[in-house]
Amino acid sequence: MELRIKDIVEMLEVSEKTVYRWIKERKIPCYRINHQYRFNRAEINEWILNNKISVVHPSLQVTQGGLTTDLEDLIKRGGIHYNIDGHTVRDVLHNTVHAMPTPQALSKDDLFFALLNREELMSTAAGKGIALPHPRTPLIANVQDASVSIAFLKNPVDFHALDGQPVHTLFLILTFAPKRHLEVLSKIAYLCQHEAFIALLSKREPEEKILEAVREYEMVWSEMRQE
Repeated sequence: MELRIKDIVEMLEVSEKTVYRWIKERKIPCYRINHQYRFNRAEINEWILNNKISVVHPSLQVTQGGLTTDLEDLIKRGGIHYNIDGHTVRDVLHNTVHAMPTPQALSKDDLFFALLNREELMSTAAGKGIALPHPRTPLIANVQDASVSIAFLKNPVDFHALDGQPVHTLFLILTFAPKRHLEVLSKIAYLCQHEAFIALLSKREPEEKILEAVREYEMVWSEMRQE
């Protein structure tokens, strides 16, 4: 565990009181080792991207360069699913897993419990009604099995987001390596910074319109990275 409380304070320019409050409310991933709190760098990087938090300390910033992941292709593999029923986090995760396509070698029950365990560690809610559920460690070994499934929930569900908003849309992420997971997470976080894209999700637009928007944003992002 590389990071301590003081590292988080310096990185995010928040008070120790704020960090301890996040820990108490289980809003930041941490571990208690020998009566002291410790943080895993990779999990904190993911948490920063997940919640679109500004990073101050240059040595701990999350970079997004060199991304080659085709998000549109990943969404086509995972599918866009409408009116997923459920009133709890457990219910909507279970119903999403059983609605989405999964690799033959991956049990839907194994995936569901992996997602549930990740939520119990810390919420994957990203704010603005979006959550990004994913296993804590990769469950697939092949790049061909990677996918992103979008699930529109029939009823908003409380995922204990930092902004307090209930979740109406899930991006369920399946990747084969931690680095690729951060790449996918970066792209989704980028999309969700745009109110026009959030509006598409809120209106539950047809699959073709959502994929078209993803394709356009990826082209813009690619041009920005080349400048």
